[in-house]
Amino acid sequence: MSRTQLMKDPKRRKLLFSAGLSWMFDAMDVGMISFVVAALATEWSLSPQQVGLLTSTTSIGMVFGAALAGFFADKYGRKNILLWTLLIFSAASGLSALATGVAMLCVFRFIAGVGLGGELPVASTLVSESMPVEERGRAVVLLESFWAAGWILSALIAYFVIPHFGWKMAFVIGALPAFYALYLRRAIEDSPRYLQQKKAVKLSVQERIKSVWSKEHRKTTIMLWVLWFTVVFSYYGMFLWLPTVMVDKGFSLVKSFQYVLIMTIAQLPGYFTAAYFIEKFGRKFVLVTYLICTALSAIWFGYADSVGMLLAAGISLSFFNLGAWGGLYAYSPELYPTRVRSTGVGLATSFGRVGGVIAPLLVGVLKGNGTSIEAIFVMFFITILVGAIGVILLGKETKGRELAD
Repeated sequence: MSRTQLMKDPKRRKLLFSAGLSWMFDAMDVGMISFVVAALATEWSLSPQQVGLLTSTTSIGMVFGAALAGFFADKYGRKNILLWTLLIFSAASGLSALATGVAMLCVFRFIAGVGLGGELPVASTLVSESMPVEERGRAVVLLESFWAAGWILSALIAYFVIPHFGWKMAFVIGALPAFYALYLRRAIEDSPRYLQQKKAVKLSVQERIKSVWSKEHRKTTIMLWVLWFTVVFSYYGMFLWLPTVMVDKGFSLVKSFQYVLIMTIAQLPGYFTAAYFIEKFGRKFVLVTYLICTALSAIWFGYADSVGMLLAAGISLSFFNLGAWGGLYAYSPELYPTRVRSTGVGLATSFGRVGGVIAPLLVGVLKGNGTSIEAIFVMFFITILVGAIGVILLGKETKGRELAD
């Protein structure tokens, strides 16, 4: 079924758009911290290590949020947990505006991370379970495309709001999605597969974890955990530092925000091409191709030394990296049966978020010790290739297969 046919079904279109907006707000919050930290580094005279700590704190919360939301979504439903995660990260974002120092901001960002980390795997599972097989992959990639909209929104806030009204106002804007949760409560329904499975015998948390690591799913789980770790490690290591790296390369803060906004816009065609290819050539094709191209773009960006080269490499990096993310979110829920789907995706996401904790901290330490930007991006090149090799060797193709119950 084509994208046009998908958009003609009002119920599915409403679900995709409603879940997509919650995804957009998630991305807006994650993206905003990268710009806020670039401003705070000057205002609070932060060291590279402190910048790394601030950016990693959100990811630490996401580790716990992804796992907990996965457990709870299999027990209490995808819709209920989606609403709670939205409320948690919105409230914590608003409270972040009250922070008077690094420690206080870290506490609020940890709480926001719990909500942010929980929302993403639950939303992708809800959409995946609510779509027919021939449009499932494309629908989840289109859901992921709202991430680009959120990053573009955060870049616009950084460009127009932070220089004139300060970083606190950016966090106040981040609290607004809480009001959207009131609409979402009435706008969407839980997935038919979950409601059907709800009547079956419930598995305990221990039984669900055991099932994820059973002989039937062990190979898949290893592949998925490696894939999530390498993708999240490279993404948060590169993109949360992007405004700061641009400043280090000699650009002003405002000019840095402007260039990052241009790079971020390239995420949208990355998603849309992945959405097309994922139903035409399959999940493994999209993941492997886009990951290899992301790795090559990372090397290019690390060694770029002119405005034109930086922009071109940054655009390429955004295009392929976010296209790979679309494939990742489409692929993950298809690998487990309904009774443990959110648990399996949540655990893989949670393990991946550990990479999101380590990478910004590691970049901060490496920069503080005088390691070159070129060497740092070589590290990301190698990491991304490991993820691609994992998919080639251990991944199974799920294109055209019904979800297992």
